[in-house]
Amino acid sequence: MAPSSAYSPRSLAVVFTAPACKDNRQSASNGGAVRDRLTSLLQDLERELRMQARWETESPSAEALRSTEPFAVDAMDFDQWLQWILLPRMHELLRRQLPLPANCAIQPMAEEVYSADDPGGLRIVAIIGEIDALLTDNQGGLN
Repeated sequence: MAPSSAYSPRSLAVVFTAPACKDNRQSASNGGAVRDRLTSLLQDLERELRMQARWETESPSAEALRSTEPFAVDAMDFDQWLQWILLPRMHELLRRQLPLPANCAIQPMAEEVYSADDPGGLRIVAIIGEIDALLTDNQGGLN
């Protein structure tokens, strides 16, 4: 994964959440369970990307990683965004016990990217849908 040292904790919450999710700064009573389930879903997403040979060994350029466009559409494809932006930043939020995003809407983009007749793509869409629902339904949570 891309080194997370290029991002400060403050920029993680702001940059990641801007296009697809709304940052949540309020605690939820079941935050620990949300974080555990989110960790599991992120592992599932990575495993699925790897099994489908969508996982890349080389990071996009530093310029591509700094993209401010939603899902970095100007600089990388969606699989790359999942691998190099979403996964590292979500793991960093979890590791540092920072507020998680709420009201996520990543699934609509995934549905646009992956064809309805692509079983592998549909598995990725389903995992992303679970992530969206978990964070939105539980409003992120802090614990």
